[in-house]
This record gives sequence, structure tokens and C-alpha cells, in this order.
Amino acid sequence: MKPKVLFLCTHNSARSQMAEAFLRKYAGDRFDVYSGGLEPGEIHPYTKRVMEEIGFDLSGHYSKGIRQWLGELHFGYLITVCSRAEAECPIFPGVGKRLHWAFDDPAAFDGSEDQKLAEFRRVRDAIDARIQAWLTEETSQ
Repeated sequence: MKPKVLFLCTHNSARSQMAEAFLRKYAGDRFDVYSGGLEPGEIHPYTKRVMEEIGFDLSGHYSKGIRQWLGELHFGYLITVCSRAEAECPIFPGVGKRLHWAFDDPAAFDGSEDQKLAEFRRVRDAIDARIQAWLTEETSQ
């Protein structure tokens, strides 16, 4: 049975969606991967756009709330990807490890369309690098 990994952020609209997609690509054979939000909304259009740029199709993805899993699923890893989610996340019974990876919210960035897209790309690339580093750490343990 593969360990379950839950990426959690506030709206499940950008950072957690990206993290889910990267981990599924790199280690979907080793982990069951989920993402959710404290207050789910819609996936940000720039999230889909910058992920498509590097070959990820998020058209079937949607924002999910975490309440559906409380008491239902046991996660080997709960990884918060924003400070608000880390501060406000409820206790998940049975979580093996809880990690916090703080990434800036690209949707909160104020600027021109080109600047906003650049911020989404910057955060996307930081999440990609962190996932790959974590997988290397997990393999060496």
C-alpha cells in the first residue's frame, strides 16, 4: 500500500495543485497524491497556464476541501504549502509526518499580466525543485 500525501493550502487554487501534479509525475508509483484547501475555490487560470507551459494538463483538476478526508483517510504525509494553511490546519488523526513548505501566493502578487505570469512561473519552479529535493531526501533515508 502506497503512503498517501496531502498538499494543503488555503484555496487549493495554485500551490497545492502544482505540488500534487509534480509529485504524481515524479513518484505517482510510490505515493497516492492529494491536494486540498481550507477554503476551496477555483483553480487559478494562471496555474493552469504555467503548468501547461511545461507539459501538465490540469483540465481535469478541481479545488477540493479538506473536510472530506477528516477521519476518512490517513495520510503518511501532510505538507502545508502556505503559512495560513500551516497555522489554521485542523488536526488530522493518523498523519505520519507533517511538513511545512512555505511558498509565496502567486495569486496575491500585484503587477501587470506579464509580471503575474512570471510570479506564477517562479513559484511553480520553486515547488518543482522542492518536490525533487524531498524525493531525494526520502530515497536516502
